[in-house]
This record gives sequence, C-alpha cells and structure tokens, in this order.
Amino acid sequence: MKSSNPFFNNKSFSPTSRYGAQEDAYAVSQNETMTVKGAINKSMFLFAILVTSAFFAGYLMLFQGVHPYALTLGGGITGFIIVIIAGFKPNYSGVLAPAYSVFKGLFVGGISVVLEVMYPGVVLKAVGGTLVTFMVCFLLYRFGIVKVTEQFKSVVIASVLAIMTYYLISWIISMFTGNYLVGHSFQDSSLMSIGISVFVIVVAALTLFLDFDMIEQGAQRRLPKYMEWFGAMGLMITLVWLYMEFLKLFAKISGRD
Repeated sequence: MKSSNPFFNNKSFSPTSRYGAQEDAYAVSQNETMTVKGAINKSMFLFAILVTSAFFAGYLMLFQGVHPYALTLGGGITGFIIVIIAGFKPNYSGVLAPAYSVFKGLFVGGISVVLEVMYPGVVLKAVGGTLVTFMVCFLLYRFGIVKVTEQFKSVVIASVLAIMTYYLISWIISMFTGNYLVGHSFQDSSLMSIGISVFVIVVAALTLFLDFDMIEQGAQRRLPKYMEWFGAMGLMITLVWLYMEFLKLFAKISGRD
C-alpha cells in the first residue's frame, strides 16, 4: 500500500494504521475520522492558497522589483522543510499544509514569472495541462476505469525512483560542470529532452492515481481527521511536480521556435 509520492510513504498511511487501534472499546464517530470528501475539500482549499501565493509572488516581482531568487529559493527550501516536518509529525498537518501551500506558491510563482518573460504563454499552457490532467485522472479513478493494482503501483514507484535518481545525478553533475543531463534543464530543447519531459509528465499523472487510492484507503481505515490535511498536502506535492514538468515541457517547445 505504498504510494509513489514519498510524502505518502509515512507509517500513518500503513495498512496497520487505524484510528483508535489501542482503544477499540471506544466508538469513534465519523466526525473524528478521515473521509474522502474531507480530503478533497481540503485539497481545494490548499490549491486556492497556493494559487493566491503564486499571484502574490508575481506581483512582488513585476511591480515591487523583488528578485526571483528570494522567492524561488526561499519558498522552495521552506516548503521542503515543511514537508519533512509533516512527514514526522502528521498530526500538525492542519497548520503545516497551509504553510506549505503559501511557501510553495511563492516558489511556483517566482519560476512561472521568469519563464513567462522568457517564453510568453507557457504559464497558461502549463496551468491548463495540469488542471486537465488532474480532472481526467480523477474521473478515471472515480468511475473505476483505472484500477490501482499491486503491479500498477510497482511500475509507477519504480518509474518515480528512476526519475528522482536521474535528476539527482544531473544536479550533482551540474554543480561541478555547470551542465545538466539531457531532459533536466528547460533550456534543453532537443527532441530527446522533450521526449523525457513527456515521459515524466505521464509518470506524474500516474502518481495521482496512487495518491487518490491512498486517500481512499486512509478513509476506509478510519484514520484520524488530521490525515485529511496530510493527504491533501500530498496531493499538492504531486500537482506542483506535475505543473513544473508541464512548464518545463512548454518552455522547451517554445525554445525550438
């Protein structure tokens, strides 16, 4: 029952986790346990925060002259730290999840403005691609058209680990040579690089199915109510990844024009 989203590989989502496991003598009302509807509502709330924060970052850069590094680095690093804390302390997700959306919104907004200036139109295309992909995946999962089997999970998890390893190696190489491996940089507009971006987007989209499944399984096991925030935050992590890959793809395509 592991998701390819590392955020969901938390013991709180393990198959043995169940609210009140040590207090079976007490009845637990539905208001105290995780529900799919609650997780979806919180995901929408976090998404609204992230978008608002991204627009605020754009305003600061375009009208207040704030340097993009201050927003992208500050927001990205802080968001990463929040994810780590939430992984160890999921019971604080009610506070950490909104904070993550704020700082990650600054990160996304900063990068979006920079690429939009370089390649006009890429942001709107990336937003459209992300939303359409999310809705299609959600509907396919909701109506049972795509089944999350153990084999499906294994393939997606292996693909995500391969991508993470590839990006990590590319980042390390760039520290010493200043060059990235094929497909990592948005400035690499070769056909192979574009093909790699398409592959990564497909894997990110497949990850959504595993994340939906983990939320549903969490609700069935009656996990604590705060796990709705935890699950919603996990979905935001995947959506940010998906958006950034779409942004990179369209930047590469624009670079070929």
